[in-house]
Amino acid sequence: MRITDDVFYVGVNDYDIDLFEGHYIVPEGMAYNSYLIRDEKVAVMDSVDAAFTHEWLDNISEALGGRKPDYLVVQHMEPDHSANIVNFMQAYPEATVVSSVKAFQMMKNFFGKEFEDRRIVVGEGSKLELGRHTLTFVTAPMVHWPEVIVTYDDADGILFSADGFGKFGALKKDVTDTDEEGEGWDCEARRYYFGIVGKYGAQVQALLRKAEALDIRMICPLHGPVLNKNVGYYVNKYNIWSSYGVESDGIVIAYTSVYGHTKDAVNLLADKLRAKGCPKVAVHDLARSDMAEAVEDAFRYGKIVLATTTYNAGIFPYMREFINSLTERNFCNRTVAFIENGSWAPNAAKTMKTMLEGCKNLIFAENSVKIMSAADDAAKQKIEALADELCGEYLARMDATANKNDLRALFKIGYGLYVITSRDGDKDNGFICNTVSQVTSTPNRVAVCVNKQNYSHHLIKKTGVMNVNCLSVDAPFEVFKSFGFRSGRTCDKFEGMNEPRSDNGLIFLSKYINAFMSLKVEQYVDLGTHGMFICEVTEARVISDRETMTYTYYQANVKPKPEPKGRKGFVCKICGYVYEGDELPEDFVCPLCKHPASDFEPLPEK
Repeated sequence: MRITDDVFYVGVNDYDIDLFEGHYIVPEGMAYNSYLIRDEKVAVMDSVDAAFTHEWLDNISEALGGRKPDYLVVQHMEPDHSANIVNFMQAYPEATVVSSVKAFQMMKNFFGKEFEDRRIVVGEGSKLELGRHTLTFVTAPMVHWPEVIVTYDDADGILFSADGFGKFGALKKDVTDTDEEGEGWDCEARRYYFGIVGKYGAQVQALLRKAEALDIRMICPLHGPVLNKNVGYYVNKYNIWSSYGVESDGIVIAYTSVYGHTKDAVNLLADKLRAKGCPKVAVHDLARSDMAEAVEDAFRYGKIVLATTTYNAGIFPYMREFINSLTERNFCNRTVAFIENGSWAPNAAKTMKTMLEGCKNLIFAENSVKIMSAADDAAKQKIEALADELCGEYLARMDATANKNDLRALFKIGYGLYVITSRDGDKDNGFICNTVSQVTSTPNRVAVCVNKQNYSHHLIKKTGVMNVNCLSVDAPFEVFKSFGFRSGRTCDKFEGMNEPRSDNGLIFLSKYINAFMSLKVEQYVDLGTHGMFICEVTEARVISDRETMTYTYYQANVKPKPEPKGRKGFVCKICGYVYEGDELPEDFVCPLCKHPASDFEPLPEK
C-alpha cells in the first residue's frame, strides 16, 4: 500500500493474538508495521513477528516492483519487529543491515550472529543517503528498550518512530489515521503508552525535545495507523503523557469489594461526584476490569479514589497489584483519596498511602472514609465531605454553582505568576505576567502592569477588560511556553482548547489555577515602557486550595535547567542514564535498567 510517492506500507495484521506481550488484552488484534522506501536505493524499515514471515516477504516483493532492497533498517529489537531479520537477509543476500551498536549485540543474543560483513552501525545524527531521501538517525534509548533508534526522512518529513506513537489494534484497509483522530486513536494509544512505555517518561521527553528540531509531517510507528494529518495533536498527547500531566478533567475510582459493602460505598460516592459537577467519573472494579484500562485512566485524570478492604492485615491482592502498576510507572502529580473497609482493625488506607510514599507531587485528600463492615451514617457523611472536597474546583467553574463574589481570590495574589486573558472580537489571547497587586480593599482594586510591546497591552487598552488567572504550583512548563514564548498577534494560543468563560465573556483556565478575577479597567497610568491598569474586580472565584506559583518556585522547580557545560559524570552504556559527579560509587546500580557500575562509562568531554 502506497503512503507517499516513494514510501509503501508492507506490514501485517495479527487477528489471532489474544494477549500482546503475554499481558495486554487486544480484542481488535495487533498490527506489526513495516515500511519500504523506494528511491535510487531501497530501504526496508523493520521486520515483523515470526508468524508472518511469508506474508511480509510477499508484501515486500510486491512493493519492490522487480527491484531488490539495499538496506534493512532495524530500529527496535523486540521480536515482534526483529524476528524476520535472518529470513530477510537470506532472501536478499546482497542487502545490508543498518542499526545501532546495541541492536547488533542483541542480534547475536537472538540469532547467534551480528552480520559483521553486511552491516552499517549508526548513532545519533548518522545519515543514510537513498537518493531523493536522506535518512537521519536519532537515538532513543529506553523508549522503551536501550537499543532503540528512530529515523527521520527529510524528503517527505516522515518520522519512523519505532514503538513511539503506537497503538493496540489491527489496521483497517486504510492504514492512515483518516478515521482515527481523537478518542478513536487516543484510548488504545493511551493504554498502549502507559502499559508499555509509561515508566520512561523522562526518556520520551528527551526524544520529543530532539523532535522539535524536525519538520515532521507524518509519523510511521511500528504499531497502529500511520499518522498523516494534524501531527501536532499526537505530539501534544505524548508530551502530556510523558510529562505525567493531567489530560482530562475527571475522577477515577478504583476499588475491590469482597461482599459488596465497599462497592455500595463506591457507588454512593460516584453518584455524589456526578451530582456535584464532576465532568467524568470512571469506576473500575479491579477484580473484573481490564487492569490496563484502570491504569490508563489513573494517568488520564487528575484525581483518584482508592477503595479496598483490609485483607490478611494488608490490602486486597488486586488493589496491591494496581498500586504496584502505578508506582512502577512513576505515578505522580495527582490528588489521591482513600476509602477503607474492615470488620475489625481496618488499616487499608495506611497500607495504600505507604505504598505511594515514593511517588512525587501527590496531594492526599483531607477527608478519608473508614467503613466498619457496612457504611453507617457517619461513613456516609464522610463520603459527602469527600465528594465536596474533590468537586470543589468543578463547582467553582460552573456558573450555576460558583461563588462569583469570593473575595478570598484576592488572597491568592502574591509575587506570583499569572496568565492574563483578554479578547478582541473573536480572538482570545493570554500572556504570562508577574506584576499583579491589590492596591485598595474598599473598594477592591487591583493593578496590573503590562509591557507596551506586548500584544495584550493593546487588547486590554482597547477593550478595558481582562481576567487574571492565578497559576498554582502544579502548572507545568508547557503553560509558560504556550503563553509566554510566543505572540498572540501571530498565533492562536487557545487553538484546540475548549476553555470556560466568565461573565465578562473572557476565557479563564480550566487547569493549573487556584483562582481567577475578572477586572474592569478604571484608570490607566503611563509608566514609559509599561502601562498600569487600575481595575475594579467584577468577578472573583477560588478554584482550589493549591499554593500560588511564585517566581521563585518557577525558577527552582518548573523552568528547565540548562545542561551545564563541561559537566562531569558517567553514562550507563545500557540505557543512557547519567550519573553526575566526579566519581561513580563502586556499588552504584542504575535506577532505570538496574545494571551495575561496571556498565557505566565517563561522559564525553564537550
